[in-house]
Amino acid sequence: MADLATNQSRVLRNADEAVREFLAFKLSGEYYAVALTRIREILSLPSLTPVPRAPADVIGVCSVRGLLVTVVDLRRRLHLEEPAPTRQTRILLAATEDDETIGLYVDEVRQVVRLAESEIEVAQSALGGELSDYVVGIGRPRDIRFTSGSSPGGDNILILLDLSTIVNR
Repeated sequence: MADLATNQSRVLRNADEAVREFLAFKLSGEYYAVALTRIREILSLPSLTPVPRAPADVIGVCSVRGLLVTVVDLRRRLHLEEPAPTRQTRILLAATEDDETIGLYVDEVRQVVRLAESEIEVAQSALGGELSDYVVGIGRPRDIRFTSGSSPGGDNILILLDLSTIVNR
């Protein structure tokens, strides 16, 4: 009975904690997420038109209801492996700070994840290299289990990306 009371008080304490929503997706077998407020739409892989002399991570442009959208491969931007497209491959239409729309190529969209502030760790200083420029933190959701063997120690982690730095590079 004491365990039940402890669990109920923990739930009540966490009810006052700020919660942020992220869209979780998979890149090269690892789980990443961006703030849900920046995502406008999720598309099945459309036909892409290559852009001559574009940076290597810009894989092309596509038309979405008359709007020309530049598509960036997040795997290339983050220097990850690039498995072949599958039926789960998606383009995330994301809003930039200038209210433009950019497409983000991801391997698979997973779900919306709600994280309390206590479930988010600032991780920029812990990460080395160029990846740290794109990372806001590490999310450790308590209620969700991802099935990835790539997590260190089997931990359930989400790498939280800063969309502003990703689209402004």
